[in-house]
Amino acid sequence: MRSRGVEHDIWMRAEQDRPPGDPRDYDAVLVFGGAMHADHEERHPWLADEKAMLRELLDRGVPLLGVCLGSQLLAEAAGGSARRASAPEIGWHEVDVTAEGARDPVLGSLTPRFTAFQWHSYEFTLPPGATCLARSDVCLQAFRLDNAMGIQFHAEVSPKDAQAWIDDYHSDEDAVRIGLDPDALRRRTHSSIEQWNELGRALCARFLEAIHRWA
Repeated sequence: MRSRGVEHDIWMRAEQDRPPGDPRDYDAVLVFGGAMHADHEERHPWLADEKAMLRELLDRGVPLLGVCLGSQLLAEAAGGSARRASAPEIGWHEVDVTAEGARDPVLGSLTPRFTAFQWHSYEFTLPPGATCLARSDVCLQAFRLDNAMGIQFHAEVSPKDAQAWIDDYHSDEDAVRIGLDPDALRRRTHSSIEQWNELGRALCARFLEAIHRWA
C-alpha cells in the first residue's frame, strides 16, 4: 500500500476503544486476525462492537477485506456464522479456487490452486447472497459479497510474524493437540515465505485496484 501511495491508519481494536478516524469515511477497511475466536464475546466484549461496525460498513457499501478472524467476523456481520472447523489448519495447506473464484478480479489469478499459510481452528459459513471463491479440504477459504471479501488464509503474514507464531505455538491448545512439529514448520516456512509474500502483495494490489472499480 505504501508503494502505491496509499495512506492507511492502524487500529488495534483489542487495545484501543476509539479508532483513529471514523471507519465510515475510509475508502476501504481491512480486518485482520487475532488469538481469540469469533465467539469469544464474553472474554472480549469489543468483538460485538466490531461485528456491529462491520454490519454498518456492509450496509454503506464500504469496500472490506477480512483475513482469518477478520473473515469470520465479516461473515457473521453479513448473516453467516463462525464455528469450530472439523480440524485445525496450521501450517501450509492446499487451497482450490472455485469456478466463480477463477473469474474474481482479486483471487482469479491464483486458479486452479495454491498453497497457503494457515493458522486457524474456526471456519466461516457462507453468508446469504455471497459467493464461494475458494475452499480447502477442511473449510471454505474465500468469499465475496458485493464490495466485501473474506479470506481464511494468511496472505498478510510476514516472516517475522510467522516465526513468532511458530515460536509461541505452545500457547495455542489446538496446535499442541494436533502435535505440531515447530522445527518442520520453520523449515517449510523459511523456504516458502518469500514466494508467499509476493503472492500476498499481488493480492493486496488487486484489491486496491478493485476498490476503484467499486467506487
